[in-house]
Amino acid sequence: MTLLLIGLGVWTLVHFWKRLSPNTRAALDATMGQGPAKGVIALLLVASIVMMVLGYRAAENLHVYTPIAGIGHLNNLLMLFSVMLLGMGSSKGKMRSWFRHPMLMGVIVWAGAHLLVNGDLASVVLFGGMALWALVQMALINRAVPVWDRPTAGPISGDIRLIIIGLVLFTIIAAIHIWLGRNPFLGTYP
Repeated sequence: MTLLLIGLGVWTLVHFWKRLSPNTRAALDATMGQGPAKGVIALLLVASIVMMVLGYRAAENLHVYTPIAGIGHLNNLLMLFSVMLLGMGSSKGKMRSWFRHPMLMGVIVWAGAHLLVNGDLASVVLFGGMALWALVQMALINRAVPVWDRPTAGPISGDIRLIIIGLVLFTIIAAIHIWLGRNPFLGTYP
């Protein structure tokens, strides 16, 4: 659990760094150059993900609550929406103009979907922590930039591309879960 908490902490601090201490983040850019500084940030984020995954997989299975039988089907639907929201932030279609924080909303939906089907302490820490991070990140962004400059809606072809890519990514994610022994199509996880 310690590695999971460290990974979640690194993820959170690195993402909050620019919002909470813009001067020190700008100093890193000035010292190293913007490209190398972004590389350091990316390396820290990848390391945090690795720590979270390893810490989650190694955590003792401490029961907190029992998920509702069959709720995995709702999880799958929410995951499909989550993948679409995560991609919406980079899309060029009409849907991009619907939400201010589609990627962070995608993280919240992803976390909520996983909390529906996982009742162990490590899941509560990981998915609950990521949802909390996304909510605080939205608040920090909204505080820094109170007025949202809504993107211009693009062509419907951008939305069709987003849906196709989202379905492909959802299929890949489901295949990885099946490979790891967590078939998301059973309705209830063991």
